[in-house]
Amino acid sequence: MNAFTVVTGTVAPLDRADVDTDQIIPKQFLKRVERTGFGAFLFFDWRNEPGFPLELPVYRHAPILVTGRNFGCGSSREHAPWALEDFGYRAIIAPSFADIFRSNCTKIGLLPVVLPEDEVQALIDRATSEPGVGATVDLERQVVVTPDGREVPFTIDSATRYRLLNGLDEIGLTLSHEAEITGYEATREREGPVTTALK
Repeated sequence: MNAFTVVTGTVAPLDRADVDTDQIIPKQFLKRVERTGFGAFLFFDWRNEPGFPLELPVYRHAPILVTGRNFGCGSSREHAPWALEDFGYRAIIAPSFADIFRSNCTKIGLLPVVLPEDEVQALIDRATSEPGVGATVDLERQVVVTPDGREVPFTIDSATRYRLLNGLDEIGLTLSHEAEITGYEATREREGPVTTALK
């Protein structure tokens, strides 16, 4: 997993609330066994809508997506954050996220940032009216630097922040304690078979 410290770049606006995981990555594309390749099908059902903003070339390589409340609701499929990451997003800014979706994001290095709804709407409006405008998401300082230079703070739990800053998924976090695990296992080993007597 790639570490997340600071990301600066174009803000892509998706002014929709209650975007569920089936809209993020429709069910017919969940047949892959790898975690890669899902980005091509991101928002598949919306991509041919006239004026769908994320189809504009200026947003194609944007690392920051800003969107409406309750993003990632619906089923808990892990493929939704996989598709967003595979498409190139590193951070998603919204007023709120579905809990399981938010957790799945942080397990792959995709940062969900919760900001007040008026701040999110201001970002959406600015990115829509001035395509290509940029912002910065700074996890070390826990601020979003808006296009006009204001710093808007956000909160994140310390354990998740530590994992993201150090590029550790749950397996990586476990392996960072390999010496302690090995020591524990060495002290509990027994010779011969171990059986459990039932009485």
